[in-house]
Amino acid sequence: MSAAPLKFIDLFSGAGGLSEGLTRAGYQVLFSNEISPDYALTYRRNHPGVKAETSDIRRIDARKLMDELSLRRGEIDLIAGGPPCQGYSINAPIRSVNDKRNHLFREFLRFVDVFAPRSILIENVPGLVSFERGSTLKAILDSLADSGYGVDVRILGAAYYGVPQMRWRTIIVGLRGRAVPPSVFPEPVCRAPIRPNFAATFNGHKLIRFPGPDSPPDFVTVRNAIGDLPALINGERGALVKEYVSMPTHPYQEMAREKAIGVINHEASRLSDVNLKRMKYIKPGGNWTDIPESLLPRGMKRARKSDHTKRYGRVDPDGLSSTILTKCDPHWGAYFHYEQDRAFTVREAARIQSFPDHFVFSGTQAQQFAQVGNAVPPLMANFIGIAMKRVLS
Repeated sequence: MSAAPLKFIDLFSGAGGLSEGLTRAGYQVLFSNEISPDYALTYRRNHPGVKAETSDIRRIDARKLMDELSLRRGEIDLIAGGPPCQGYSINAPIRSVNDKRNHLFREFLRFVDVFAPRSILIENVPGLVSFERGSTLKAILDSLADSGYGVDVRILGAAYYGVPQMRWRTIIVGLRGRAVPPSVFPEPVCRAPIRPNFAATFNGHKLIRFPGPDSPPDFVTVRNAIGDLPALINGERGALVKEYVSMPTHPYQEMAREKAIGVINHEASRLSDVNLKRMKYIKPGGNWTDIPESLLPRGMKRARKSDHTKRYGRVDPDGLSSTILTKCDPHWGAYFHYEQDRAFTVREAARIQSFPDHFVFSGTQAQQFAQVGNAVPPLMANFIGIAMKRVLS
C-alpha cells in the first residue's frame, strides 16, 4: 500500500510552478493564494479541485482557513511559497527596505504560526542573500527559529536538476522541532556550464550545492527541450492546438508530452523589422556583437564588446538558455530561436522552465510570458519535494 500524500498549502503561488513540481513529487495541495487574477486563473485551470483563492494575503484569516480545511494545528505537512522578490532582486533598479514587497514574507510567517506545519519551503531570488547585507534573510531565519523550526538555506542551480537554463534560486527549508539535515536539499543530478554571479555565502557558509565529480555531464540542452515543437515564422499564430513535428528524441521531450493533447501556447510574437534585420547576422550562440553597428540600438553602440553578452542573442541549441524572464525580449537575453528567425514562444519558454505541455497558460500573450518567467521550475521543485519527503518520512 502506498503512503498517503503529504499535504501542503501554496502561498504566493503564481501560476503554479511550485505546486506542479510538488504534486509530481507525491504531495497534495489543499489551498493556494495568489493576488493576481490572471496568474490565479492559470493556477485554477491546471489544479482543478484545489481551493484556490484570489485575494490579498493580508486579508485572509488563517485560523478560519484552517477550520475550512478541516485541519488542526500541527497536522499539515508543508507550507510552501515564494513571497514577491522584486524588491530585493539583484536585478531590481532600486533595492530598498521601504519597498512594501520586502515585508510580505511576514504574512507567510503568520500562516506558519497559525498552522504549525511539519515543514516549510520558501523560494526566492539569489539576491535575497545579499539584500541589506543579509539582514532580510537573517530576519526570516530568526523568525522561523523563534517559531520552533530548525532552518537552513541553499542556492540551487536549476540546470543541475535537468532544467535547460541558467537559473538560480534561494531555497529556505524549515523543520518543526528539529535540525535540518543536509539531505533535505537535493543532490545535483548532472553537471552543467553555469557560474554564479552573486553573493553565495551567508554567515561564512557556502550556500551553493555544486555537482560532485561522479555527477553525469549530460545536462539538458535547449534542443533537447524544444526540438520537437512545430516551426513557426515571425508573427505566426496558427492552430490553437498544434501537432508535434516528430516522435520524442529525448527523455525530456517524453516527460513534457505526458498527458498532453498537442502543443498549446505556441504562437510567435511579431518582431519589428529592425530586429528581423539584426537577427540575420546573429549565429547560434552569438549575440549583439554579431550585428553591424548601423543596426545596433543607440545605447549598444557605446557598449564594450565584453558587456551584455546575452543581449540580442541567438540561443546555442547545444547549450543552456538564458534565464527565462517575464518577457522574452531580445534586448535582455538570448531569446532568438537557434534556427528560426523569431523569438521564443510561450510554450518554448515553458518547456525551458520544465512545465509539461498539458499545463496551459491563460490571459494575453504578455501575461502568459510573465507567468512563465516568474514561476519556480516544476522539475527543480519536484527534486526539492522528493528530498524533503524522504526527511519527513
